[in-house]
Amino acid sequence: MNYYVNEDSIVRQIWGKADTILLIFAGAAAEFALNKAVDWLYFTGRLPSDPLGRLFSTVSYAREIIFSTTPRANMAIDKMRGIHTSVEKARGTHIPDAAYRDVLFMLIHYSISAYEVLERRMTDEEKEDVVEVFCRVGRRMQIKGLPANYDEWVMLYHHHISNNLVHSSFTDDLFKQYRKHLGWMRYIILIESQKLVVSERVKNLLNFKSPGLIRPLIKFYRMSRKIKADHILKFLLLPPLYKHRIRMLDIQPGQ
Repeated sequence: MNYYVNEDSIVRQIWGKADTILLIFAGAAAEFALNKAVDWLYFTGRLPSDPLGRLFSTVSYAREIIFSTTPRANMAIDKMRGIHTSVEKARGTHIPDAAYRDVLFMLIHYSISAYEVLERRMTDEEKEDVVEVFCRVGRRMQIKGLPANYDEWVMLYHHHISNNLVHSSFTDDLFKQYRKHLGWMRYIILIESQKLVVSERVKNLLNFKSPGLIRPLIKFYRMSRKIKADHILKFLLLPPLYKHRIRMLDIQPGQ
């Protein structure tokens, strides 16, 4: 079977577990809020009105690509590009190419960062694998200026977070929406989770202090997975409405 991502790829391991995916979302939610192009996400109204729904929509696309055959994955990528083109037509202007790169770079950064927090340090070869997969998606979407390898991505990502992030009124509003949809307890967990995976630049812009509440719990969480109790913790992290969707995140298509 010609899969878009090889069956032994680290990318499948990363995106095949709900806890890793949720941590990727936590970090991306912080960086999204700081992106200078976040107004595009406000244009449709979907992100501020339903940030959690936006999560699962994005996850479904990513998983469909990662776990599909090459033809089906390419169809999903083309559909995703078509959706963005429709938004561009509705607004009467083009989404900046840098904004597309920003999203890809976030997927790369948080895939690596989340996996290393919850599992182990990744090898250089595994990091190259992550960059290759997501840049292949980017090339299919006709995104320009993509890195050729991991080292080049590191340089470009540093440039991105140094120049494309700003704390704005959109930032404050999005975090208000996160708190509204999650409730104060889950919101605190979100913030503490974000501190584990975001860059120093993002921490500074959001005025994050050093992780305190959640880091000691990571070891406990790893132990809970060994005794199959981690699903209880996952359900505590998101509202009951999303329990079924959270459970589905652990089901790898084709397995």
